[in-house]
Amino acid sequence: MSAPVVIRGGRIIDPSANTDTVGDLLLQDGVVRSVGDRLGAIDGAIEIDATGRVVSPGFVDVHCHLREPGREDVETIATGAAAAAAGGFTAVCAMPNTDPVTDNQAAVGFVKRQGEAARQARVYPIGAITIGQKGERLAEFGEMVGAGAVAVSDDGKPVVSAQMMRSALEYARTFNIPVADHCEDPTLAAGGAMNEGFISARLGLKGIPAEAEEIMAIRDILLARLTGGHVHLCHMSTVGSVELIRWGKERGIRVTAEVCPHHLSLTEDAVEGYDTNAKMNPPLRTAKDVEALQQAVKDGTIDVIATDHAPHHYDEKEREFSDAPNGIIGLETALAVNITWLVKRGVVDVRTLIEKMSCAPARLFGLPGGTFAKGALGDVTVFDPTAEWKVDAATFRSKGRNTPYRGHTLTGRVDATVVGGRVVFQRGE
Repeated sequence: MSAPVVIRGGRIIDPSANTDTVGDLLLQDGVVRSVGDRLGAIDGAIEIDATGRVVSPGFVDVHCHLREPGREDVETIATGAAAAAAGGFTAVCAMPNTDPVTDNQAAVGFVKRQGEAARQARVYPIGAITIGQKGERLAEFGEMVGAGAVAVSDDGKPVVSAQMMRSALEYARTFNIPVADHCEDPTLAAGGAMNEGFISARLGLKGIPAEAEEIMAIRDILLARLTGGHVHLCHMSTVGSVELIRWGKERGIRVTAEVCPHHLSLTEDAVEGYDTNAKMNPPLRTAKDVEALQQAVKDGTIDVIATDHAPHHYDEKEREFSDAPNGIIGLETALAVNITWLVKRGVVDVRTLIEKMSCAPARLFGLPGGTFAKGALGDVTVFDPTAEWKVDAATFRSKGRNTPYRGHTLTGRVDATVVGGRVVFQRGE
């Protein structure tokens, strides 16, 4: 049995219960026992001084790539879970585009066991929609859910066939899990390396138009309407996608959506100089798109902020821009990027940020956590919303170093992360 944990004097914010108070938080036997009450000394308790800090339900990332099995040279489940804990995430959902693909009961079980062995952030596997992510045959959702999968996705690849996506949404309803889709029309996006526009033309890089994302987004929304299934749209990046999601929600369609910190903060200008750390899919878009996505977070059109953490080896990124792989790391910079570009600039308050990073992802994916309700899992993030720090990827727990924020001074830093009443990260230790 783990020792009790007392987090003292912090600003406790729990949007799920409309709580915003200064006080103490007690975790005992791995669960929340007391919220806000000033507590006396507790024998044998681990004490965390949270004075001047925010105490939040643990962050939940519904979209990350931990690369194991198959690419343990760039990340393992253990290093990814440790990076998550350092970034304030108490739970992460691992995408299935591994090698081999996580498309069956055994593969899902492997990811789950490796996550449990790491004893850092909780790791929830996401199973593939189709076998081998080939888009040809549905994977066995029931067996994967039985083994621990919390959603299905072919992320990294779109489900090109509308009939296949329809079948997936219908099948997933049986298990009450979301179908998370990578919205990309492959014929429009083929060979593209960045956003299509003036900058891509000047740099001589083939562009990916916004419509490549939007065509698939509206298709998925219409199929969710047809089937009654829950479609979750991954890493939205355009004004048009925001408008389509809003349209779907206004009609009561079961559509939820996520946006990544990099699409809330950076534009296609970051590609100048052919910086491959600014290469991702979907690509960085325009300032107009960034503004629309920020407002969509504010007004609730976008439900979740997810990292799309995607580590790559240094040598892979040190190629011609068009040949370099897509993706950046994000677990250890997400909070700071969100505070720097959203909270400091008055787009959203800290409470809304916690809703998007903790409460909503847990609720929408049916995960424990995301709340300080008494008896809930003792998953907690303690962070300083005013601390400034300079990004040095060499200090990260992730194996990945591919970040476009290298050298940036950001605001907001995690002080402690507690998973199931166990302190898994504490700054300075």
